[in-house]
Amino acid sequence: MPLRKARAAALLSSPEDTEAQFYEALQQGDLDRLMAVWADEEEVSCVHPGGPRVVGIGAIRATFEAVLSQGPVHAMPERVRTLSNGETSIHNVLERVQVQGPKGPQSAWVIATNVYLKTAMGWRMVVHHASPGTANDVQEIIEAPAVLH
Repeated sequence: MPLRKARAAALLSSPEDTEAQFYEALQQGDLDRLMAVWADEEEVSCVHPGGPRVVGIGAIRATFEAVLSQGPVHAMPERVRTLSNGETSIHNVLERVQVQGPKGPQSAWVIATNVYLKTAMGWRMVVHHASPGTANDVQEIIEAPAVLH
């Protein structure tokens, strides 16, 4: 197995490793590495901020190819909230995206939900749904537990 594929397989040993590879690939503009995190399933889906639902690995690849043709995406996951069971992990992520504005580098915000499924090939992404956010989204509204233990 080539070193690159062996490295990718090792990085997909947990949902957190898969998520780290997804964001690293975006930041490096590496389409092949980004697509390696996706499950090989017909019903995988992706929604880019303000965009339509994209279904299927070929269509998802085409949209990320278009995005990365503009250069790497400097998205940093922050405030990750995780809900997991044995074979599924759902991550709600606040993404800080560095963009070049008229006054220099600025932060833009995206709220994303990433869903991972444990497969025979390790943990793979099956859904990435991203919505435009604002700086106000940095503030979280969290309900306090109703029962104290």
